[in-house]
Amino acid sequence: MTTFGQRDLFSAARFFVMIVDKTISFLKNSKADWNEIRFEDVRIGLHLCAVKLTDGSAGVATTMRDPKKSCCKDKRRFGAFSPHRISGSKVSDFFLNNPAGPVMDSLKMATLNALSSAWINKGSYKIHRETDPIDILPLNEKKKIVLVGAFQSYIRKILNTNNELIVLELQKDALHEEQQTLFVPAGKADQVLPNADIVIMTGMTLVNHTFENLLNHLSDDQTIVVTGPSSNLIPQVLFDRKVKMIGATLITDADALLKLASEAGSGYHLFHYCAEKITVERK
Repeated sequence: MTTFGQRDLFSAARFFVMIVDKTISFLKNSKADWNEIRFEDVRIGLHLCAVKLTDGSAGVATTMRDPKKSCCKDKRRFGAFSPHRISGSKVSDFFLNNPAGPVMDSLKMATLNALSSAWINKGSYKIHRETDPIDILPLNEKKKIVLVGAFQSYIRKILNTNNELIVLELQKDALHEEQQTLFVPAGKADQVLPNADIVIMTGMTLVNHTFENLLNHLSDDQTIVVTGPSSNLIPQVLFDRKVKMIGATLITDADALLKLASEAGSGYHLFHYCAEKITVERK
């Protein structure tokens, strides 16, 4: 969401690698069949990237697209984990090969979400089933709330309270005309985030490498929430990074998820057809 210089981009990419490595390290030590798990099916749709693995798990993430993609012959990919060469491959080889690019980062996050799904209930966390973080945040108190992204359902609920709301966004027209007084350009994150009581950001910030830059402006005294389809990591990985609450997605029908992703389904479709909202809270 924020504006980056070259050093910031390098740092953010390095942080994404760290998040991936920490999650994989945990899973390697926890899953006896780590080296045997394969991609059973992969759908990289317009809005959602979905995977089904041979251990029965399924995961989803927001699809990021590369605006600089080129069709020049020297840029075409036909090697490992290129199109038509993903399904059937080993998950461990995928992370060892570490294919680069926004779409592959989406696939990494969807795969980690699938692998992490079985472990969310095994940690010392407080789990709220069929619950969105917005439902349990202390909105009855007057707080300064910053939304990183124009989450319409959140905006509507917060505007019905006495809280002060700021929406940190790249594009002002992402907000309805009557909401545009809430808009603050993403480049001013350093000015608005330190003063917030509650900060709510999407898991897309993990995929698009903006998460760390946002965290640099936040402290442990603030209530930091990460939510959305891309948020289903091992909770402790995020809790170790100041996050206090995760809005996760429990996939209830893997085959419906795959169909949905391939038919240009969006995040809000998930909870109508194949998923349940859960909130994981740090104790």
